[in-house]
Amino acid sequence: MTMTQLNQRITRLLFALLLIIPILGHSEDGNTGAKPKQKIATLDQIVAIVDSDVITRTELDARIEMVTQQIEKQGNKLPPHDILEKQILERIISDRLQLEYAAQTGIRVDDNQLDKTLDRIADQNKLSLPDFKRALDKEGISFDKFREDIRKEIIIARLREREVDSKVSVTEAEIDNALMTQNSGQDSNDEYEVAHIMVRVPEQSSPEEIQKLRAKIDGALMKLQGGADFAQVSAAMSDAPKALEGGDLGWKKPTELPELFQTALKPLKKGELTAILRSPNGFHILKMVDRRGDTTPLIVQQTHARHILMKISDVLSEDEAKQRMIGLKERLDNGGKFEEIARQYSEDGSASNGGDLGWVNPGDLVPEFEKVMDGLAINQISEPIKSRFGWHIIQVLERRNQDVSQQAARLKIREEIKSRKSEETFQDWLHGLRDRAYVEYRTDDKDE
Repeated sequence: MTMTQLNQRITRLLFALLLIIPILGHSEDGNTGAKPKQKIATLDQIVAIVDSDVITRTELDARIEMVTQQIEKQGNKLPPHDILEKQILERIISDRLQLEYAAQTGIRVDDNQLDKTLDRIADQNKLSLPDFKRALDKEGISFDKFREDIRKEIIIARLREREVDSKVSVTEAEIDNALMTQNSGQDSNDEYEVAHIMVRVPEQSSPEEIQKLRAKIDGALMKLQGGADFAQVSAAMSDAPKALEGGDLGWKKPTELPELFQTALKPLKKGELTAILRSPNGFHILKMVDRRGDTTPLIVQQTHARHILMKISDVLSEDEAKQRMIGLKERLDNGGKFEEIARQYSEDGSASNGGDLGWVNPGDLVPEFEKVMDGLAINQISEPIKSRFGWHIIQVLERRNQDVSQQAARLKIREEIKSRKSEETFQDWLHGLRDRAYVEYRTDDKDE
């Protein structure tokens, strides 16, 4: 740290300290001749000092109020206030350190980038930007504050991507080992999320009593088949331990369930019900809420496509890029070879391959590109179309239906491993950032 930086830090800390010193008048019994009673005005209290910055009571209370409202809207129970305050203060400290480090290392989000993000947020909520502003205002949220909060979130996300996520890799060996472990047990590829309704049949029940209980479970099944909500029927009619929780048993391996249940669930698809099952302790209805890890083939339509991309830049406006692409389309219509034009003019990494993107799955490409591509016939060339990357001309070469179950399984495992490793690495990095910082707590300070 240079002397200039040290002096700036000391100056800021001194200024921070002055903020919490009450503005006092002369004492009542002093000899200055001042008024005997002067009102004490207390400015905002500092609750923490973070390096050369401060966190105030007003800022902390505002965040507590916001989080409290979110928790209450979700219907969840609030933790004790002191625990909630501590958790939120630590989050503010963490955010502050990340933002300071990002600023020091050159991460910025300019107003143009921010405005585009806000437009996307409004669009995702199916609102125009003015309507989105009005919706925030109705919730008592300042748009200017919301805007700056989004700027901070983008900065922190970019910081994490640069410092952590971009450096985390997953090897093929790690994927192979994870799949081997997953497949090593009996029925290891299957997991069921199950909901359960039971009408208990007590021991020594008479035939008449059993008949009444059978009629009860028949009535429950009829309600479900008629579209009634499973959780409501469970709460009203089930004798199972989790009846009031909608009968939800959570995710279960088949071997964790009775053999009677395993046999009945195995052929079911997501959302389907079993018939009424009879066990020694009663009658049962099961619902396959969801299932995962099964070996059902995943068939998708793949498209083999190629494209030409012209990016918009400071030296090439959107209109100029569009006009150039219209010119290239005319050349293609008049017998120009796609691959040659792509190699010469395309600004995508695929240019060296004549613009060839290979086989792509649904969802691999941005929606605006994929929508046009899916509407093309084989060998048809599109008109110039715009995406977030620039202007494109697309040609579809062929299509096929492909079983991508193995690829999907490997991709899922890869994402799970990377997510786990990334979170572990990020927490280590964040702890290191925190350990190197100067943090002083003042939440126990009392007003003078």
